[in-house]
Amino acid sequence: MAKALGNDPESEIRENIHKISQLLVGEVGLLFTNESVDSVKKSFESFEANDYPRAGTIATYRVVVPKGEVARGYAKEPFPNNMEPELRELGMPTLLRSGKITIDSDFVICEEGDRLTPQQSRLLKHFWEKMAVFKVNLLCHLGRNGEFVQLAENKNTDEESSDEDME
Repeated sequence: MAKALGNDPESEIRENIHKISQLLVGEVGLLFTNESVDSVKKSFESFEANDYPRAGTIATYRVVVPKGEVARGYAKEPFPNNMEPELRELGMPTLLRSGKITIDSDFVICEEGDRLTPQQSRLLKHFWEKMAVFKVNLLCHLGRNGEFVQLAENKNTDEESSDEDME
């Protein structure tokens, strides 16, 4: 996308759009709209959605799977038995008994404050534990007159991004 917009003033398709191209690093998106800047800011400031955490995220609470039949969610929906190898691969000491996935002792997926591993984040998703919050942070806008205004830094543009940027 950055190449299509233009990486420098000589190749840009519109005045100052190369400045946006330079911010297209990591998990970013583009929004094209006729709405006012204030309207867009207001919409995104009020938007948040619960999401599954990714590897590197800090766990916000402890998650324990109690011994016995393995179930997920508030409704305690049992896992289908074909999920047993996946759960075992992710570190759960599971057994298949009478077509039901079980564990013989409580299993701690994560403790509050843990930096989640890829395995823990996959387990949390399987158990429908949404402990992350999805929020859109506006980085910049380009007006019709070509005026570029940067609203925030893109943490992903720094080559030495630390894992703390994932919080």
